[in-house]
Parts: sequence; structure tokens; C-alpha cells
Amino acid sequence: MSSEQASPGALPLDGELAVVAARMSGLLLSRESVDSVLELIVSLAGTTIPAATGAGVTLVDAEGGFVTTSASGPLVREADTLQYDLGEGPCMTALAAGSPQRVDDITTERRWTGWCAAVAGSGLRSVITAPMVTEEGCHGAIKIYATTPGAFGPSDERTLETFADRAAVLVANARAYERAGRFSEQFRDTVRDRDLIAMAKGFLMGRDGLREDAAFDHLLALARTRGTSPAEAAAHLVGPAPREG
Repeated sequence: MSSEQASPGALPLDGELAVVAARMSGLLLSRESVDSVLELIVSLAGTTIPAATGAGVTLVDAEGGFVTTSASGPLVREADTLQYDLGEGPCMTALAAGSPQRVDDITTERRWTGWCAAVAGSGLRSVITAPMVTEEGCHGAIKIYATTPGAFGPSDERTLETFADRAAVLVANARAYERAGRFSEQFRDTVRDRDLIAMAKGFLMGRDGLREDAAFDHLLALARTRGTSPAEAAAHLVGPAPREG
């Protein structure tokens, strides 16, 4: 069955996407990174639409910048980089407009003349791209390239749009868990530092007969002398004595 005859809502790899979504729940989430999710999305996107020569994902970073975080090959990465450098192209428009964009032939396309002229010699001829959008906003875009003109039709565009919607959820989840992981690590560091400082204060109070506030002032003075943080000074103070050789 050709891509034009396929059901617009049916994806050949629905099962694989469901497996990935399932992996994004439970304990496995803590071991899933944004990069690994993006690599899997590129792999699945490239095989979902058989006419694709290459696939890539552009991610919108925290500052609103664009970066190709995963690409199937250098041709895709170069075509993407030219869009960022020139400030134009189907992916850039998809991100700005929040809608899919399709190029049937780069050599005759008139919407992004600068970018089309720049990639004309690369061998790329057809492109479709779709934004990855959730309620949180636009996370990036998926793009599919081909080296033949007219490689993609309306049903491929709809398929990629559906794929991008589902991929957006995976990216949003992975990003949320990475943020949670960073917060958890910071929290653990804060608790560890607090405990070290409490131990050091207790050590100084017992050794030197100091009150708690005086012990803390002494710890701060040690930190200033050593040029370290209070937690580092505390760790040095209460850490195990070095072993004799």
C-alpha cells in the first residue's frame, strides 16, 4: 500500500511508540535521557515514512535557541544548520507557525529561496517537517528529507504530524524527569552539606567548648582561610584522618 493510500491516523510503528511511552513510566524513567529519546524518535521517524533518506530533530532549548540534537547523518545536520544560520527554512517556519511544512522540490520552492539555494547542491530535494507541541509549548520539530523530488505527499505530512504529536509527549516527559533528577541531586547535595556543617559544629563545640553560634562562626572563619565553602571546610574538619604510609 502506498503512503497516499494509508490511513491518515495509522502509524506503522504505533506499537514501538507505545513501548517507548510505557518505558517513560515507572522506575525506568530515571534512566531515560532526553538524548536517548531523541535518537529513538529519529530512528522511528526515518522508518515510519519509507521515502525518507534522512531524519532529524530540532530541539528548542531553555533560552529559545535551536539545535539539531539528533540526526541520521551529516546531510541532515548540515541542512538544519543552514536553516539556523540563515534564519529561514521549513523547520524554522514549522516552529514559528506551529504547523507542518512540506517542500515538494527544493529547486522550485519559492518560500525560502536563500535556504533552498544553499542546499540545492547537497542532493536534497524534498522535505516535510512537523512541530512537537504539548500544552507546555513547542519543544522542537521533526523533519524528514529525501533526495528525490515529490517524495512525500499529504498523507505523509499527516502521518508525520501525528508522529510528532506523540513524540512531543515523550520529549516533554524526558525533559521533566531530567529536571526532576537535577533537582533531586541538588536536594541531596544540600542535605549532605547541612549534615556536614552540623557535624563540624558539634565537633568544635565538643573539642573547644564553644557555643553553637561561636562554633559556626569558627567554621566560617576556617572556610575563609582555606578559600572554600563552609561545607568543604566542614568535610575537611570531620573527615577521616589520612592513613599513615
